[in-house]
Amino acid sequence: MRPQIFERRLRLPASAAQVFAWHERPECLRDLIPPGDPVRVLEATGGIRDGARVVLEIGIFPFRMKWIALHSAYVAGHRFRDEQISGPFRRWVHTHTFIDDGPGASWLIDRVEYELPFGLLGALFGGWLARQKIEAMFAWRHAKTLQAIAAKG
Repeated sequence: MRPQIFERRLRLPASAAQVFAWHERPECLRDLIPPGDPVRVLEATGGIRDGARVVLEIGIFPFRMKWIALHSAYVAGHRFRDEQISGPFRRWVHTHTFIDDGPGASWLIDRVEYELPFGLLGALFGGWLARQKIEAMFAWRHAKTLQAIAAKG
């Protein structure tokens, strides 16, 4: 099966460098977890630079699992990527891109390439639900990012 592609763009009232710096803060990942989501950050080492690692615990008892991601493709002020090493997806590659758009504005582009587990069965029975969950998560993250960036301006 081919990977699914999810992409969401957000125009922000700040430079790409400023938005990137906001994402580099150690507490950023915790800030971007929607309230009520059964997600806990167990470990976050190295920030968002190449080789940084994040370990999340997702789900509720007795269905908890660890999601381990490794960061790569770091370009200061412009891009970073996190890729699932182990977790709920067969494949998950999330690229964060920051592009200036005139004075004092930029675009944040989140692009996720993902594959569900269990091949065709996973896509048939979980594809719609996974897509809705991803859509809701990024809608919340972008609203939170816009709120935080606008408050600084």
